[in-house]
Amino acid sequence: MFLPSSRLNAFRVASRAFSTSSARSADMAKLLLIGRLGKDPEVRVTKNSGKEYVSYTVATTNHPPPPPNADGTPAEPKTSWHTILSFNPSSNNYLRNLKKGYHVFVEANYELREPDPDASPETPQGQRQIFLRHENIRVIGRPKAVQNDEEGH
Repeated sequence: MFLPSSRLNAFRVASRAFSTSSARSADMAKLLLIGRLGKDPEVRVTKNSGKEYVSYTVATTNHPPPPPNADGTPAEPKTSWHTILSFNPSSNNYLRNLKKGYHVFVEANYELREPDPDASPETPQGQRQIFLRHENIRVIGRPKAVQNDEEGH
């Protein structure tokens, strides 16, 4: 395959820049969720520093649905519950106004935390945990009851 020299040089620069970038600046884990708020966001305070944060839960359902059961009946889709934490004061002000049932698009940083070797396996500290830190949220839709209240019906 023949590439013009300008395109070939651009390709070399792009591939070289990627391969020589530091791991710290290039690596990331992000989770994108589209689902519904499972309950109103809650304002909480950290145990150590007393810093305020907001915790909210988003429910997602597998799509497409799982394959049919062995007897041919449709399998029930499974719902997953994701807890996201926001430590950004400006985001927290916005999150406080959201309500259960809102359909949302969420971007969150994803961190997998290994269990504490000294903790009991029955406790959350003794199990592997997924930590989701809020980055962005967009409301896609509101529940019908909320829409009717806002329209004065």
